[in-house]
Amino acid sequence: MAKNSTSSTTVPDTAWLGRGRHLGPEPERDVRRNLLALKAAGVIDDFLDLDPVEAARSTDLYPRDESADPGPSARRLFEARWRVADGITVRAQLTTYDPESRRTKSEEVGWVLAAEAERAWEASWRSPATVFWPDSDQVAWDHETVPDVRLRTTNHLPKDDDELRRLLRACSRQSWFVHVVVHEAMTPDALGRRPVTAFLPPSLRHRVVEHRATPEQALIADFVMKRELGVGIPRGGAVILPPTPQAPGYDAERFTVRNVFLDGTEPTELLDKIKEFASLPQPLPADAEQALTRLRQGWHLLTPAEELAHAQAMVTKYAKALEAMTASCDLYREAAESALEALAEATGGAAPRTASPAPAKEDPSPWKTLSKTLARFRGPHLQAPDAEVQRRPHGQ
Repeated sequence: MAKNSTSSTTVPDTAWLGRGRHLGPEPERDVRRNLLALKAAGVIDDFLDLDPVEAARSTDLYPRDESADPGPSARRLFEARWRVADGITVRAQLTTYDPESRRTKSEEVGWVLAAEAERAWEASWRSPATVFWPDSDQVAWDHETVPDVRLRTTNHLPKDDDELRRLLRACSRQSWFVHVVVHEAMTPDALGRRPVTAFLPPSLRHRVVEHRATPEQALIADFVMKRELGVGIPRGGAVILPPTPQAPGYDAERFTVRNVFLDGTEPTELLDKIKEFASLPQPLPADAEQALTRLRQGWHLLTPAEELAHAQAMVTKYAKALEAMTASCDLYREAAESALEALAEATGGAAPRTASPAPAKEDPSPWKTLSKTLARFRGPHLQAPDAEVQRRPHGQ
């Protein structure tokens, strides 16, 4: 999976992107079960479970390019299609990946999810994450790519300064999610320990990671955040961390809340700030751009209308190819006829002479070859036996 490179473009307002790790056994089984249940309940229209290699070789609706391939470490490719308000169609693609380090014995599996609607995405729509993954605390699919960070819960900041710096850098540079840090003015009760993100709309809930600073971490958290990211956190307040590179329109003061009451009530001001920040154009990382390209150009789950349009497009494509081949053959034949006519004119209408092949020489017999070879070794004192008998006098 790609690291932290970025492109100059921003995330389209029609897209929903997410990336994380599943730390439990058999993640693909969890996805299949959830998709089957949602299809049976009529929540989604249909889904596909594909082998990535075979999916890459198949014919797709859109022209392919290299970035549409999921890569050699891909395990499975899932596609789902459903409708939201006013019949708007959403297409989503989840790819699971083997661990980046094969040397570890961890069962963790990485995943990348890209979804796109036919118009601008609304936070009130169903979260694509809970289309593929069950929204249950029993399934550990919600781990960030940043170690020891999870969605759907509160993440306390490390006590060690160096660990805190590394965490903030990783969250700012590597993560696809929105990160919020909340300082606890005093140790909260059970209601106050509930994550603030639980009050967010469904599609935004799984795009936000919540960090908590304990009461005694007020000064160190503020100091490290100002040094690393250029933003501070007020005592008993909250701040939305800027991504790297910063989103256009980000202002630290604009996305800082002075007071957050952690008593189980809805923190309206903080939630409004999170929604406002999420609506800003966000930088599109290069690996997220590849996931979006894969969704658009490597899509397989076609509707009947799309299958018909695809078949018609293929017929038109093959007809044009056949027409081009026929035209090429006609041009070749015309060129050959012109060449023969020119040759006839040059030779006065006579057929060109061709040299007759020389007659093949007869192979000598083995006896003749042997006789010639022996003749080379005969000296003047060696004569044929019959001739010597003729030269001898009679009686000798």
